[in-house]
Amino acid sequence: MRQLVSVLALVALILPIAAAAQDQAVPDTPKPVKLMELSSRPVVQRRQFFGQVTARQTVDLAFQVGGQLEILEAEEGTSKPKGELVAQLDISGYERAVAQAQVNYDKAQRDAERFESLSGQAVSAVQVRDAETQLRLAEIALESAQDDLEHATLKAPFDALVARRLVANFQTVSPGTPVVRLHDVSELRVDIQVPEVLFRQAGDKADVTFVAQFPGDNAMYPLEMREFETETSSVGQTYRITLGFAESPGDFVFPGASVTVFATLEGAAPDGVILPATALVYDAAGKASVMVFQDGTVRRTPVRIELHDDGKLYMMEGPADGTKIVMTGASQLRDGQSVRPFTRIGE
Repeated sequence: MRQLVSVLALVALILPIAAAAQDQAVPDTPKPVKLMELSSRPVVQRRQFFGQVTARQTVDLAFQVGGQLEILEAEEGTSKPKGELVAQLDISGYERAVAQAQVNYDKAQRDAERFESLSGQAVSAVQVRDAETQLRLAEIALESAQDDLEHATLKAPFDALVARRLVANFQTVSPGTPVVRLHDVSELRVDIQVPEVLFRQAGDKADVTFVAQFPGDNAMYPLEMREFETETSSVGQTYRITLGFAESPGDFVFPGASVTVFATLEGAAPDGVILPATALVYDAAGKASVMVFQDGTVRRTPVRIELHDDGKLYMMEGPADGTKIVMTGASQLRDGQSVRPFTRIGE
């Protein structure tokens, strides 16, 4: 019995010593906390979008008449000044049609003049009107033949970049068949899809700025608003916004290139510093404080807050702008506790 008491006494002496040694061996590990910086400056929102470079306009040129393609001057990647020949059908048949229509018109004109000179003698007024009708029909036929001849040739409607040939030369094409695709690159543009909420916010503010950045290029290129769709897409409730480059982004930037667009929206200045409820700590008297982060520790600092009509808590008195405080979980910290900024999950 005496031996059992001696053993228990020895254990009672060893346990406190072991616990104290264990406490000394385990350091006070800094607790990760999410921080925020106090600021009464206007709220600046920045968003990133992925877009695609587009041309000012893209057209697929097609003949309004049919025939065999005889000339196709459309090397992909080359530029075409406005009015320069792009493609032409075999026009021999259309030239003959114009010549035939011209002959018919000349004959109808002679007949009309002859009947007019004989009006009231051997020719009735009805015959004169019929001759005038035939002259008018011949004139319409001549104009149609001339239009067909003109439509057998395609010319660049603007200073264009040849994007793609859609048919091969010497191929027989039907009216309306696309022959070549042209880009109007007088101004390069960017299309992005913007969520409905951000689109509405951007519409209310005039101080939204856009810049573009290309893969592998650190330069930022200013963008300007050009147009936007007024209907949302069927998927995602987004609006398409078209932006134009304020200056040339350089050579070898073509429609279809991927681009990252950064949008910056500066809102109105708030009435004061807005504090989240999770950043506040209350004492027994109900007075609020925040946990100020400095040199790896937090210090409890009193603040005076007011609840405004918008339902937000505003700090009326407290630390200065630029001070970092604990944003969430402040009530779980003690004054002077070691902490570290939270950066990512798993740390």
